Amino acid sequence: MDFFIIIPARYGSKRLPGKPLLDICGKPMILRVVERASLIPDIKGLFVATDDEKIKEVVEDAGFNAIMTSREHPSGTDRIFEAAQKVGLSKEDVVINCQGDQPLLDILSVQKMVSLFKREKDFLMTTVATPINFIEAQDPNRVKVVLDKDSRALYFSRSPIPYDRDRVFDPKERCYLRHLGLYCYTMELLERFVSWPVGSLEQTERLEQLRVLENGYKIGVAIIKNAPIDVDTIEDLEAIRSIFKNMK
Repeated sequence: MDFFIIIPARYGSKRLPGKPLLDICGKPMILRVVERASLIPDIKGLFVATDDEKIKEVVEDAGFNAIMTSREHPSGTDRIFEAAQKVGLSKEDVVINCQGDQPLLDILSVQKMVSLFKREKDFLMTTVATPINFIEAQDPNRVKVVLDKDSRALYFSRSPIPYDRDRVFDPKERCYLRHLGLYCYTMELLERFVSWPVGSLEQTERLEQLRVLENGYKIGVAIIKNAPIDVDTIEDLEAIRSIFKNMK
């Protein structure tokens, strides 16, 4: 079983157009992500899947691999499957999806997700979540997830879930789970994923992982204590820039 990292990097973000190329202290965001991903051990290959020639050029000029993909994909996972096919991955290979907006990608989170994937043969797909408090749970850019007792995802939502009807949660406590955009899945599942039509829940929430749940497959979720910021908004970008500036 070989593991490959594929990072989807779409140019046309609605909130932050050209997001992968936005500057973070002298380097485009996508390069910050790729450099972190390259530190993950025991990986057979690392590729960026993009729809933009400039992104491809930036990645390749830095000595990494990039694959051109269609601009018509409804999700990053569809984009990853096209790239995986072009690379020539087999059904037995495993893809790790690291999002292109995670310049502070946490390597230990990826390793924990992969360990869950290897340990639980029932899961063809695993991901990661971290506890957050009531205030952060209100942000629709922070996707929430609820689990069953066996660490399987029941549902993902941009709304705060579960709904705290009787106000039993302490607003200061981290009682919600924020889903992080990291995935590990088999090529076999990827092939099935792209054959399924976009589901009603996926379309409503704009969350591609719901396509897997809507088709009856299980997603295992590894829990980590803390997680770095993803770049979803201009405020996130400024916070990331500040962190990198202080790292110098």
